[in-house]
Amino acid sequence: MYLKTQLEWNVLISPENLDPNGLMLQRSIIIRLLEEFANRKATKDHGYFLSMTTLEKIGEGKIRPESGDVLFPVRYNCLTFKPFKGEVLKGVVDRIVKHGVFLICGPVGNVFLSVRTMPDYQYVHGENPTFMNNESSKIEKGGVVRFVVLGTKWVETEKEFQVLGPVA
Repeated sequence: MYLKTQLEWNVLISPENLDPNGLMLQRSIIIRLLEEFANRKATKDHGYFLSMTTLEKIGEGKIRPESGDVLFPVRYNCLTFKPFKGEVLKGVVDRIVKHGVFLICGPVGNVFLSVRTMPDYQYVHGENPTFMNNESSKIEKGGVVRFVVLGTKWVETEKEFQVLGPVA
């Protein structure tokens, strides 16, 4: 699900990027914020960071005496994506194994549909393995599959969610 979120971060600006006119300072803060936003993949509470929408406030900077860097509190709005239990989503088949199907759903790269949750489908092995049912419906690599989110797991070391679900 897509969420609008308001976040507050601290942006650190080095002394060489400080400018007394203020215009270059604001530009430096925004560029640094965008760099940090791009490098932060996701959090457990907010999901995957997709896009920054508006900059609400740049607070008063505080000088760090040891380095001379200035720390600015910043408040902004952004768009995030977080999968929730019960949600119906679409994913692209990335990999097919005997025990199920791995999908990619937007920024979520680890969605697993277990063969146990696809009782009508049979595994067909070969060079390009597929799952097929009696109505000739086929799940193959590159195909799009609708699924229901049964559960999610946050993996802190990877900064990503794992999703489990059946075909919808």
